[in-house]
Amino acid sequence: MKLQSSPYLSRVTPLLKRLVAALRERFPYASVLAQDTLSMQYAVSSHGVGAIETSFLTGRGFVARVHNGHGLAEYAFNEISEDALPALVERISAVAESARGEDPVPADEPAHETLNAEYELDPDQLGTAEIVRRLTAIREKALKTNSQLLDAGARFAWQKAHKLFLSENRELSQSYIWTNGAILALAARGEEIKDYFESFSGLCGSELLSRLESDEAIAKACDTAVALLDSQPIPPGEYDCICDPETTGMIVHEAFGHGVEMDMFVKDRALAKQFMGKRVASDLVNMHDGAAAAKECATFLFDDEGTLAQDTRVIENGILVAGYADAVSAARLGVKPTGNGRRESYERKAYTRMTNTFFEGGRDKLEDMIASIQHGYLLENPNSGMEDPKNWGIQCMVNIAREIRDGKLTGKIFSPIVLTGYVPDLLKSISMMSPTVELGGGGFCGKGYKEWVKVSDGGPYIKARIRLG
Repeated sequence: MKLQSSPYLSRVTPLLKRLVAALRERFPYASVLAQDTLSMQYAVSSHGVGAIETSFLTGRGFVARVHNGHGLAEYAFNEISEDALPALVERISAVAESARGEDPVPADEPAHETLNAEYELDPDQLGTAEIVRRLTAIREKALKTNSQLLDAGARFAWQKAHKLFLSENRELSQSYIWTNGAILALAARGEEIKDYFESFSGLCGSELLSRLESDEAIAKACDTAVALLDSQPIPPGEYDCICDPETTGMIVHEAFGHGVEMDMFVKDRALAKQFMGKRVASDLVNMHDGAAAAKECATFLFDDEGTLAQDTRVIENGILVAGYADAVSAARLGVKPTGNGRRESYERKAYTRMTNTFFEGGRDKLEDMIASIQHGYLLENPNSGMEDPKNWGIQCMVNIAREIRDGKLTGKIFSPIVLTGYVPDLLKSISMMSPTVELGGGGFCGKGYKEWVKVSDGGPYIKARIRLG
């Protein structure tokens, strides 16, 4: 079925059109982004049961953007009515008239498009009680798998997003839903405690719960947590490594995600600016970003500035050919916006942000990749990462390194793992890539320490030379 558009946004659309028209009588450009979003998250563990509305993913409001011939101004508000419209026009105009700057008037090519995303089961209709019941059953089944489990838990979250963008020449509407879920296992032996999680995501409804409920997913989470009790610290060094698609995704996100957000080019805070048109990776590497590049949690029709979603090829055969940009940064750099202008909410500024970010696949079989390594590791289950766009350093945490010797997995596990390096050195060392690309959208990305938006990342299995510790 298709997710229906927001009744509230449909009701206020005529008023918003009148607002844009009134502002256009005074200024060269005016637009409004309207948002009506709702999100819930559920968790079941030994700490209890939680079912809460996610505050920063839930909200109803508007942001007007106006160009006064010199610069851009924005005004956020959360109410609109027939009686309040004249006063609202005056408040926005007062803010707009004081704007200073040298940004050109935004382009406003005609566009009239609508997206109503498809899904199978509505989490709203399924209801909190049923979702909690199913998560509880997952936890209970997990706890029965092994006596060494200290705890197990299950999580589920969803967001329904309805957005409307209006300008003189544009009327864009989108309604979509994404869901995330995870199984968490905690194993103990004496004072030693290890944890593991198995996560799932999709541009879909509560049908995602069936993936969490599978015996295979529950067994993998629990068995891996127990196996980690026998893990050892890894001897620091540089090794031939194979990264699973999740770890590849973390490298893509951290290594080139923030580094080619072009608002950082404007501020001269990204080393990538100096490498445009130059080799930054092996010729096997082709990288994409874009809300239209894949179907995952960061897929949408248009960004929060009214730019239609695109598929941006960032790296082509190892050469850095493009970054991605919000509309303001693109104008300042003299390039076209790429549909990456995103806001945490209508109350926040739009920044250049990642969407679906991934490497294309290659031609190598995983078994051949393993067979090619004399001594190295298969890296799995990334936890977190960070990058320094100004100096192109990367540091990531990975939960599992499976030892490979003489072309075979030995069964030894090392954990935890810190993956570090200089981005071009790491990417230039990529020598093999598997054909199948997998993306996951279980996390969020912040701009520094704030401005959180939903992203997804991934790729194939890759073989590279990586520094571990």
